Amino acid sequence: MSADRELMLTRLIDAPREKVYRAWTDASLLKQWFAPLPYTAPVAELDVRPGGSAFIVMRGPDGKDLPNHGVYLEVVPNQRLVSTDAYTKAWEPSEKPFMTLILTFEDEGGKTRYTARVRHWTVADREAHEKMGFHQGWGICADQLAALVARI
Repeated sequence: MSADRELMLTRLIDAPREKVYRAWTDASLLKQWFAPLPYTAPVAELDVRPGGSAFIVMRGPDGKDLPNHGVYLEVVPNQRLVSTDAYTKAWEPSEKPFMTLILTFEDEGGKTRYTARVRHWTVADREAHEKMGFHQGWGICADQLAALVARI
């Protein structure tokens, strides 16, 4: 993988990886942290299995919905999730593939080394994602995720 098409965020979260993984795979939990405030995630439909689809809607403070469709490629409970927006559901190709997301949850003595790698189809896609605020937005979400798993 060419580094010029990848963005990455990593955090040490003070919670067992089972909780961090659950926050990614339980729709009721995901809706509580997935969008960087003041955005929300009012819709999360997750079929967490290889080939299963995900549909998450992020809603902006202006009320505009940003739908996100994808398919899970790999699911290793409490360790790894891989998904892509190259497909919308049931292996139906999307109009414009943008990224593949690789999440890892590594145990570090009861804490979790959480890493999100976002691999883009093109350098231009990676640059666009960076300009959209990848680092700030994903950082806010990681903070929200950490706060949630501290409570559950």
